[in-house]
Amino acid sequence: MDKKALTDCHNRIAPFVHGTAVLTSTLINESLGCKVFFKCENFQRAGAYKIRGATNAILELNEAQRKNGVVTHSSGNFAQAVSLAAKSIGITAHIVMPTSAPKVKKEGVIAYGGHIYECEPTVEARQSMADRIAAETGAVFLHPSNDLNVIIGQGTAALELLAEQPDLSFIFCPVGGGGLIAGSSLSAKYFGQDCKVIGGEPFEADDAYRSLISGKIEGNETINTIADGLRTTLGDINFPIIQDNVSKIVRVTEAEIVLAMRLVWERMKIIIEPSSAVAFAALIKDNQGNPLEFQNKKVGIIISGGNVDLNQLPF
Repeated sequence: MDKKALTDCHNRIAPFVHGTAVLTSTLINESLGCKVFFKCENFQRAGAYKIRGATNAILELNEAQRKNGVVTHSSGNFAQAVSLAAKSIGITAHIVMPTSAPKVKKEGVIAYGGHIYECEPTVEARQSMADRIAAETGAVFLHPSNDLNVIIGQGTAALELLAEQPDLSFIFCPVGGGGLIAGSSLSAKYFGQDCKVIGGEPFEADDAYRSLISGKIEGNETINTIADGLRTTLGDINFPIIQDNVSKIVRVTEAEIVLAMRLVWERMKIIIEPSSAVAFAALIKDNQGNPLEFQNKKVGIIISGGNVDLNQLPF
């Protein structure tokens, strides 16, 4: 894994993804004492950064592998991404979704042509059903976050952010399965100028925080968080990358997530989902505890997605 792999990936997926906007807010900058640059993957195709990794993973399959399509499991954003990427490339997508997945995300999968299979809302149930579908159909399994081709694809959002703002001191990412932060940390390593990557994670699903402390992959005792995209756990491929390249992970409460989400909606006039707000909430919290660390610095935030059920807003 090197700089060229990221550049090649970026060029490979370019015809299938949007180069999304980077936005700023004078009010937010003044309130935090630093310059914050939001990489708006909520404007991405399928409403989230995950189309990047899904597209790269599918494009890296040979013709024989593509013949029977692909299968994945996801609570929503990767499900939509794989469905749309598969449709764009002309193959079939089988999507395993927990019964608890937001309605808006299920509707998105259907709209993009994906075939949904519902399962119980546990990691074990999701993987078991995906394995069964792969065995029955011959479809290639794509892991939402623990796949190197997916990780590299997800890293292209930070690559673009650094191309526009090469002197960022920090990049904040939400942490769920670990694909986005792993990929972003590789982009920061190869394209940044001593740019630190910091993760944001809910207290209610803080497996990555505990994993970095213990040095091994930890599970979640609870996933009772509004950030539905962050209820998964790290994998054996992305965890070593995170260990080597992520500075720390900041945990935030549900109230802090909602406050950050509301602030972006009100001040920036853009729609972001709770999982995206976790990264911004982490910056707010870390800045409160260490204001001198961020003072007058340039900080990037990956706004991971904007797929919100408008009937289930937290404010």
